[in-house]
Amino acid sequence: MYERMLKRISKELDKGNRVAFATLTEVIGSSPGKNGATLCLFKDDTMMGTVGGGIVEYEVINKCRECLESGKDSLFEHSLVKSSEETPMACGGSIKGYIKIFKPRARLLLVGGGHVGLNIYNVAKTLDFHTTIVDDRDEFGNKDRFTDADEVYAGDIKTILNNIRIDENTYVVIATRGYDKDLEALREIIKENPSYIGMIGSRKKWTTLKSQLISEGVEEELLNNVYAPVGLNISSDEVSEIAFGIIAELLLVKNNGDLSHRKYKNLRLDK
Repeated sequence: MYERMLKRISKELDKGNRVAFATLTEVIGSSPGKNGATLCLFKDDTMMGTVGGGIVEYEVINKCRECLESGKDSLFEHSLVKSSEETPMACGGSIKGYIKIFKPRARLLLVGGGHVGLNIYNVAKTLDFHTTIVDDRDEFGNKDRFTDADEVYAGDIKTILNNIRIDENTYVVIATRGYDKDLEALREIIKENPSYIGMIGSRKKWTTLKSQLISEGVEEELLNNVYAPVGLNISSDEVSEIAFGIIAELLLVKNNGDLSHRKYKNLRLDK
């Protein structure tokens, strides 16, 4: 069972789906579930394993659903005495457990494998992203250039983007070799609604590009979510530092961060 469960978890993560994994960590007294019993709940509401069945399992499954929605791990506990309004059972024991949410790796999509894209990739590869590189030129979209990337594609940008997964777990940086290619990429990506889209270029370029897409019927509200010009204003004009500023902005969005200094976190003003 455990081998099949782990294989299914791996398969779901590859699809980009979360998985809730519940484990009984403490069983006191009489209980239909035993210490170490496990249950997996998947995105399609199917499950594998059991924590004992009955009302307890029903409650644990509901808690798993909540955790899948929030993306957060959680402790749980239930009393199994008959007088309990929470769980009207006569077993006479109690259980405690933990729900772990397995999450797929966040996906970083770099559209443009030139100098800027390469520097962004070099910063990002120290982080736990599933990294995809797309370029229209073979000499910039290849595994020799992006050795450790998970996926590298060269060819027609529109075709490639329509054949790879882009979802709410995807973070995109567009840095192609020119305005037309940037426009082509954003035109395809914006409709997929990833969690982050950043675009290299000047404010003037972005204003022109945005107006073009609005004239094509793209909602302005969607375009207002694009980070353009991309990156936090923390770098010099060196491309390597610009790359750090871009990744810093991306992480700020991904982790719901703020721009405060950690040294001032929890600082007491009365001292």
